[in-house]
Amino acid sequence: MKIDDWLLEILACPACKSPLRVEGETEELACTGCGLIYPVRDDIPVLLVDEARKP
Repeated sequence: MKIDDWLLEILACPACKSPLRVEGETEELACTGCGLIYPVRDDIPVLLVDEARKP
């Protein structure tokens, strides 16, 4: 996954507005607040609550 650090700093969870972090093993983005996990497809984060999964 190729998400630049500057982009990761401005991305936020659409559900609770908390910062996101990269999940190393699965190459997904996890919310630091509510815990939803968002997929990354073709190096593009899919930040749709309907597409997120719960931990």
